[in-house]
Amino acid sequence: MPPKIIHLDMDCFYAAIEVRDHPELAGKPVGVGGARDRRGVLTTCNYEARAFGVRSAMPTFKALQLCPQLIVMPTRFDVYRQESAKVREILLKFSPQIEPLSLDEAFLDVSHYDGDGSAIASVIRQLIWQKTHLTASAGVAPNKMLAKIASDWNKPNGQFEIREEDVPAFMFELPVRRLWGVGAKSAEQLEQRGVRTCGDLQRFTRFQLYEIFGKFGLELYALCRGIDSRSVTPDRVRKSLSTERTFSSDLTSPAQCAAKIPELFEELSHDLNKSGMESAVRSVLVKIRFSDFSRTTVEQTGMPVTLESFLELLRRGLTRKELAVRLLGLGVRFQEEDEDTKQDQLSLPF
Repeated sequence: MPPKIIHLDMDCFYAAIEVRDHPELAGKPVGVGGARDRRGVLTTCNYEARAFGVRSAMPTFKALQLCPQLIVMPTRFDVYRQESAKVREILLKFSPQIEPLSLDEAFLDVSHYDGDGSAIASVIRQLIWQKTHLTASAGVAPNKMLAKIASDWNKPNGQFEIREEDVPAFMFELPVRRLWGVGAKSAEQLEQRGVRTCGDLQRFTRFQLYEIFGKFGLELYALCRGIDSRSVTPDRVRKSLSTERTFSSDLTSPAQCAAKIPELFEELSHDLNKSGMESAVRSVLVKIRFSDFSRTTVEQTGMPVTLESFLELLRRGLTRKELAVRLLGLGVRFQEEDEDTKQDQLSLPF
């Protein structure tokens, strides 16, 4: 049977719970997160707030500048975890192969079913509504990347399926910015070469993409054709959580790099809080990709998940090469690697 992967994404999960539990908020712009009188950050916001340019991981003061009428609700992670557990119970009725990305997002492998994947996704969404009075969007596709893209296609409270036979045509028109790993810098480099869609990118050979992007070019060769070989990994074997940013122009000094860490730290903290796995963190890490596309990762066990910890690891990593930086990433690991020697090594693009 061909693979059938569902990506389920709860619509504005935290904000939707607050509106559900406080009916007087219906139709109003609502955010959830840090208070306006502190250096808070929004965890999420509803679509009414997004219409003003407000988004998750945005500093609360900036969100209020964009939308003065924004109603900021404090987070209630105990409630969010309870609702997430209800959704998880529903998903387990369909498959044990569940890979949660956070409290409100998960992949589900339903390849063992003979039936239509889209019908299964529809039933799951209906059951979630009946159980929680919250809406979810879903994407159905032959692999994780395509399922993730599809779940964004008919948001909110909708779903979209990319069938295996439709992948070539779908990918041909898809903007390259929708591919995993393509940031502003990569998109700019592709734009300079006349590449806007995956169809444009498919004209390049593996060697040509390697010359431009290094190892990432080999990934792009597969991704622009809708190829993604990663399997759905249940959370019991999940090892890490991370966030990263590719910059539109290279960072040329340690100060410029350090200035990017607070925003990345807020995003990682946001995702870690959503995952509910704060107590399981074993180590923290910083990933750096230099201008020559070589990468290094600095990791240390027992460090607290604080801004100061990541700044210290960044300082160590930047001493390894005197080059500009095109990507920075922060992460935490929940399980120790089988090969400890991998933790502190420089990776070259060949």
